[in-house]
Amino acid sequence: MARALYMDDSYLKRWNAKVSSVKDEKYITLDNTAFYPKGGGQPWDEGYIIKNNEKFRVVYVGKFSGEISHEVEISGLKVGDIVSCELDWERRYTFMRYHTASHLISNILYNRANAKITGNQIEMDKTRMDFSMIDYSPEKLQAYVDEANSIIQQDLLITIEYMSRQDVLGKPELARLAVGLPENIKEFRIVKIGDVDIQVDGGTHVNNLKEIGTIELTKTVNKGKNNRRMYFVLK
Repeated sequence: MARALYMDDSYLKRWNAKVSSVKDEKYITLDNTAFYPKGGGQPWDEGYIIKNNEKFRVVYVGKFSGEISHEVEISGLKVGDIVSCELDWERRYTFMRYHTASHLISNILYNRANAKITGNQIEMDKTRMDFSMIDYSPEKLQAYVDEANSIIQQDLLITIEYMSRQDVLGKPELARLAVGLPENIKEFRIVKIGDVDIQVDGGTHVNNLKEIGTIELTKTVNKGKNNRRMYFVLK
């Protein structure tokens, strides 16, 4: 199984690797990778795998049977090749900013409205969040976003640690997704925003809150029953 370098360093842009497997000439696994595979509402990373100055563009990254697979545009990579890799950094960094902003908002939703996230989708120009919330109003959501922007001005650091499954199960507030924790994971990555928020998470994040910028709420939707949706952009 490839070592997922992004788990410990979201800012790693370039690294060396060895090709572990090749399927149908275009699906590549590496012995270590910082390319983030699609998951958790965060899109996949793009970039290049480079062999002897030849660039193989990475157009999709997914996780299949526990392995991170990189789809490249052209054939030519072979098992055992020593390669260098580089991210499309603008794309990755945009997703990092939106992801950390989503954590901050989900923390406020959880603490103020006992709301859990039921779905989310990060894009280059906006993010959508779905959540369960009984006492809903657009005005309340705007107040929560205003609170998030106030916290951003504190410039808190984001840090990573790991926790056993048993310890996480003893702290249900760490898991904010309505679907609960995956059954097969024994150790969980924990993302902390200063002393404001702590959550189970496997995505990429900025190092401090001010990198987010300003969150602007653009749309709210009442989807019926307790299902709500919000869209926001970063300025």
